[in-house]
Amino acid sequence: MAAKPDEPPAHPPKDQLLTVSYCITSHPRWPEAILHGFQHFLVMLGTTVLIPTALVPQMGGRNEEKAEVIQTLLFVAGINTLQQSFFGTRLPAVMGGSYTFVPTTISIILAGRFSDDSDPVDRFKRIMRAIQGSLIVASILQIVLGFSGLWRNVTRFLTPLSAVPLVALVGFGLYELGFPGVAKCVEIGLPELILLVFISEYMPQFVNSGKDVFHQFSVISSVVVVWIYAHLLTVGGAYNDAAPKTQLSCRTDRSGLIDAAPWIRVPYPFQWGAPSFDAGEGFAMMMASFVALVESTGAFVAISRYASATPMPPSIISRGVGWQGFGILLSGVFGTVNGSSVSVENAGLLAVTRVGSRRVVQIAAGFMIFFSVLGKFGAVFASIPAPIVAALYCLFFAYVGSVGLTFLQFCHLNTFRTKFILGFSIFIGLSVPQYFNEYTAINGYGPVHTRARWFNDMINVPLSSAPFIAGCLAYFLDNTLHKKDGAIRKDRGKEWWDKFKSYKGDARSEEFYSLPFNLNKYFPPV
Repeated sequence: MAAKPDEPPAHPPKDQLLTVSYCITSHPRWPEAILHGFQHFLVMLGTTVLIPTALVPQMGGRNEEKAEVIQTLLFVAGINTLQQSFFGTRLPAVMGGSYTFVPTTISIILAGRFSDDSDPVDRFKRIMRAIQGSLIVASILQIVLGFSGLWRNVTRFLTPLSAVPLVALVGFGLYELGFPGVAKCVEIGLPELILLVFISEYMPQFVNSGKDVFHQFSVISSVVVVWIYAHLLTVGGAYNDAAPKTQLSCRTDRSGLIDAAPWIRVPYPFQWGAPSFDAGEGFAMMMASFVALVESTGAFVAISRYASATPMPPSIISRGVGWQGFGILLSGVFGTVNGSSVSVENAGLLAVTRVGSRRVVQIAAGFMIFFSVLGKFGAVFASIPAPIVAALYCLFFAYVGSVGLTFLQFCHLNTFRTKFILGFSIFIGLSVPQYFNEYTAINGYGPVHTRARWFNDMINVPLSSAPFIAGCLAYFLDNTLHKKDGAIRKDRGKEWWDKFKSYKGDARSEEFYSLPFNLNKYFPPV
C-alpha cells in the first residue's frame, strides 16, 4: 500500500550499517590503523587489569603475582584475538577476560581445602592450579558445541525479534560498571566522560575536517588529557590526606604494577605448576562457560553490525564459538585466573570510532602480545585510574545496547505478540539478576545456598546474567508462541534473515566470513 502524500517517508530496513568509515574488509592507512589498534589495546586493558586486581590478593598473591597474571591474561588475549579474527568468526572482535567467570572463580578461592596453607604465595599457586583445571574442563563445552555444529542448529532459530533483548542487555546489562565506577573519583571520571562525548559527538559539528577524525581518535585524546590531569593532581598532593579508598581510585601511582612488573617476561604454559581437577568445580565453571557463550553470541551479533557486515550465518557463529572454547583452553593452560570471551567494551569502541576494520583489531592483538612481554611498559598503561575506564564504559556499553534495539527495524512493532516478547524478556532479564545480586550483596552468598558450592554456582551464575536470562527467554517465547502462523513469520523479522541461514544464501558472506589461505576448501561452512 503506497504511503499517503502527507505522511513522512519510512526509513527502509538495512541488513548492513552503511554509515561507518571503514567496514570489516576495508582498512585505514597504516599509521591510522596502528593508532586505532593502540586504542583497542588501551580499552581492553580495563578488564584485563580490574579482574586480576580483584582476585589475586584474595588468592594470597602479592603485587608481583598480580603483575604476572595481568601479563599472562594480556598475552593470551592477544593470541585469542588473532585466532578469532583469522579462523573464527573473522570479525574485528577482541577476545579478553570476562566478568562472567568471576563468581565461580571466587567460589574456588574460598574453598576450605586451601585454608591450611600458611605461605600466601603457595596458597596462590594452589588456587591458581585449581582454577586452571576447572577452565580446561569448561573449555570442552564450547569446543564441542562450536566445532560439532550443535550451536549452529541453535542459532538457526534466532530471529531479529529474539536478538533484540540478547544484544541490548549485553550492553545495557553492564550498567553497574559505568557511572558507579565514575563516581569513585568523580573529579577524574566525570571530566573524562564529558570530554569524550564532546570530542566524539559535538566537535564534528564545529570543525568540518572532511574526515571522522574526532570520532576516530576521541578515546585516545580524551584519555591522554584526563590521565595527565589526574597525574598532576597526584603529584600536586591533592590526595595526600584522602581516605585509602579514594587514593586507590584517584591516584596514578597506586596500582603497584610498575614496580612489581618485570622488564621482560614471556608467559608460558603451566607456569604455576600442573593443574588440579575437581569435578564439582569443573561443572560449575562449565556453566559459567555456557553463560559466556550466550553473551558472546550477542556480542558477535553487535560487532557484525558495527563492522558493516551482513548478519552472520549460523555456521560462522558456531565456528567462532569453537575457537572461543579453544581460547578458554589456552586460559586454563597458561593460568590467566579468568576465562575468555568477547570484549563488549571493544565492540562499543567500533561504534565510537566508526572503524570496523579487521586489520585494526589484529594490530591491537600485536600490541597485547608486545606489552605483555615488556612488562614495565605495559604496566605504565595499566596504571590508568579505574574511573577513567568506567567513563569510557558509559559510552561503549550504551552503543552496544543500542545496536540491539536497531534490529527492531525488521520487526512488526504494532502487534501485541512483539510487545509481549520484548517487554517481558527485557524486564525479567533486568529484574531477576537484580534480585540475585542484591541478595548476594546483603548475605554474602546467593539465593541458592546448599552445601555443594558447585551446585550453588551452577544456578546462581546464570540467573545473575541479564543478557543470558533475557536472551534465553526471548528465544523460547519467539519459537513457541504462534510460530507456525504465516503472518507471525514476517512480524518476527524472520524473512529478513532467511537468506543468511546458509553460508551460500548471500554472496556477501564469502567476502566477510571466508577463511584465509583458501582454507574454505578444506573446512567448508554450510
